Amino acid sequence: MLQEMIGQKVVVDLRSAFVCLGTLVRVDDHYLELRNADLHDLRDTQTSRENYVAASLATGVKRNRKRLLLNRADLVAISRQEDVVEE
Repeated sequence: MLQEMIGQKVVVDLRSAFVCLGTLVRVDDHYLELRNADLHDLRDTQTSRENYVAASLATGVKRNRKRLLLNRADLVAISRQEDVVEE
């Protein structure tokens, strides 16, 4: 199923207080590779995960990584940015 998302802009929820937005370019057994990614530490703000993602999608992703590898063991969920529902 992850192969279907390659080339898509995605939102990745991690087990920790991090959320990541970017373009999924490659997957293997251990890692996801994202490009032009925003790896955000939610401990740095008062904003909830959902509000941060919604604000980022509304105003544009604030890229802070050209290339990022995420360990698949740390993933909780992944979705295409276009599948994120605004309340």
